[in-house]
Amino acid sequence: MKVLIAGGGIGGLTTALCCLHHGLDPHIIERAPAISDVGAGIQIPPNAMRIFGALGMTDRIMRDSFAPDAIEARMGRSGRHLFRIPLQDYAQDRWGAPYLHIHRADYVRALADALLERAPNALRLGISVQSHIQSANGVTLQCDNGERVLGDALIGADGIHSAVRTQMLGPDTPCFTGNVAWRAIAPIHALGEFAPPPTACLWMGPNRHAVTYRLRRGELANLVAVVERDDWQGESWSTEGDKADAIADFAGWDPMIMRILEESDTLYRWALFDRDPFPRWTDGSVALLGDAAHPMLPFMAQGAAMAVEDGWAVATELATTPDNVPAALTRYQNRRFARASRVQAGSRANARTFHKSSRPSQLLTYGPMWLAGRILPKAIHARQDWLYSHDETAITQG
Repeated sequence: MKVLIAGGGIGGLTTALCCLHHGLDPHIIERAPAISDVGAGIQIPPNAMRIFGALGMTDRIMRDSFAPDAIEARMGRSGRHLFRIPLQDYAQDRWGAPYLHIHRADYVRALADALLERAPNALRLGISVQSHIQSANGVTLQCDNGERVLGDALIGADGIHSAVRTQMLGPDTPCFTGNVAWRAIAPIHALGEFAPPPTACLWMGPNRHAVTYRLRRGELANLVAVVERDDWQGESWSTEGDKADAIADFAGWDPMIMRILEESDTLYRWALFDRDPFPRWTDGSVALLGDAAHPMLPFMAQGAAMAVEDGWAVATELATTPDNVPAALTRYQNRRFARASRVQAGSRANARTFHKSSRPSQLLTYGPMWLAGRILPKAIHARQDWLYSHDETAITQG
């Protein structure tokens, strides 16, 4: 079976690797002219690492990643700990796979290298998908260079502005959440005593929050800092922002946050938009995957992980009934829809939890976190079991 994949990001590359693993023939069409060193930090939770384990890629991904010592939460201004619970060894024991942090560029490069080693002609760069046509012979892609590419199935892994989804469902209507995020990376050696801890650390405060963790074997500090704004911004994660604006947004916060902002060469900002779950992800021999199917806010660090799970699921279903692609893709949607929608809803809810502004609301929300961290730390882990213990590779095919 020839599987066409629109988009060569994390979701598209993982899907191609999963297709190869299951005996299918993947072909990625990616509009970027090269695999470049762009982006910032990203988290790879155990539910995604299970799939890379099945693909034989654990060591390759761990080579350039960082395994945090713990998960912790602090107050943004004072730095006071709400809780700190172990993670590095505990994740493997409890959830069956490690929890890692990685630079997005390192992540994409690891996937691309693995794909090209196994299928040198599977990735084509510098070509944009414009439209698709279904027929009795399969699906034909119309590309911007005039080329037509025929395959048995088409997977739209082309992101939040998916051309495949637009043709399938029409234009979407994203809603501005009132949150704008800053992304910054700084060398650990430049931060001195204000280097962030070697943890996955959430910093919370009135109308804003931040997340810090380390990348590239601990050499870099990564910061995502979210602030509430009432002005509408463009939906792009690659727009550069003014350092002075970022520093003003988090003035008075812990020096660890401020130092990363000060030492970062370039800061990027993007407005966060929310979307309700789409009514369907499939149309005949065409299916959506990752952000094209279920774009979500970044407040559970699961957007890319959901795309990785999708990749395994769609490949297994296609391999199960290669003579009936529409049925296979319908099973894929049924298999994934409820879980992805639950993560979407959880990400939306976390935005409200992280930004408590009044003293009573902070006490009601953060007080129980503080207490649980000291009396019942395992309860915090237990709340994540449904998410991190999920093993997409163990689901019965068909």
